[in-house]
Amino acid sequence: MGNDKYIISLEDISYEELGKLFGPNEKYLDVIREHYKVDITFRDSMLTVLSDDSIKSKRIEAVVKYMLEAERTGINVQEREVMYACTLADKNCLDRLARLHKEVINKTSSGKFIYPKTLGQSYLYKCMREKDIVFASGVAGTGKTYLAVMYAISLLKKNEVEKIILTRPAVEAGENLGFLPGDLKEKVDPYLTPLYDALHDALGVETVEKLLEKEVIEIAPLAYMRGRTLNNAFIILDEAQNSTRSQMKMFLTRMGFHSKVVVTGDITQIDLIKKKDSGLLSAKQILHSIEDIAFVELTSADVVRNPLVQKIIDCYENFESE
Repeated sequence: MGNDKYIISLEDISYEELGKLFGPNEKYLDVIREHYKVDITFRDSMLTVLSDDSIKSKRIEAVVKYMLEAERTGINVQEREVMYACTLADKNCLDRLARLHKEVINKTSSGKFIYPKTLGQSYLYKCMREKDIVFASGVAGTGKTYLAVMYAISLLKKNEVEKIILTRPAVEAGENLGFLPGDLKEKVDPYLTPLYDALHDALGVETVEKLLEKEVIEIAPLAYMRGRTLNNAFIILDEAQNSTRSQMKMFLTRMGFHSKVVVTGDITQIDLIKKKDSGLLSAKQILHSIEDIAFVELTSADVVRNPLVQKIIDCYENFESE
């Protein structure tokens, strides 16, 4: 074939580590093969890359070493992480990915550590720590709401805030809650499932229910924020692309002393009749000059769901740009 052999020695790792490193039936190794379009064989603790491109071979070695180091530090490396590692290796910044694992935001009720999985998520976490108001916009699956909830709970545990308030526009293109059956909680709950999922993941169902009863955690539609002043709180506005400009102004001016605000949304999923009325869409244009407000844009590269989701998003973005 004319390809050179590049040997990566894995002699210093245990049999158990080898079993985890490349996944069932070498599916993680298949990700590397597919990304770099090369033949890779693994035999007798030796990884052989068949390629006449030495730079590509060295990038593969860097990815494999990252995977091994991540596994040794307790990180559950899967297909998504391997794909992202390959992408960063191509940009010569794979070393930055390893540092993300040290940025522990919180841990789930089952003891799993939560940390940024992409550089975009790491920047969002940095902004949430340093700024009082953060706008995080990005496509579905980028983890923006999940990370915001996890960070809010970490501050609650450390008594740095007294309560967490989660809100969102309750009905697409409006908030006609009176026509829905049940009390306030029953009316709003169907729209707040992603927020509940993150809370349950972090604290467990029973703890969440207790904190809701004590109003330490409060979940309410955006319309119910009017007229309030929220001190010592972490306030998250989710699905903000479906808030109007006037609603966004109302929401942001609810902020009291010693509070933090995170606004999340996806401008590609605006359900308002007039998209230009979106409060999220206009916020950066109106508020960009305020130093204590950060704007974070997450992209398909930050998607942490099934790798197929990233490909779907890319295809839609390419189609819409054309």
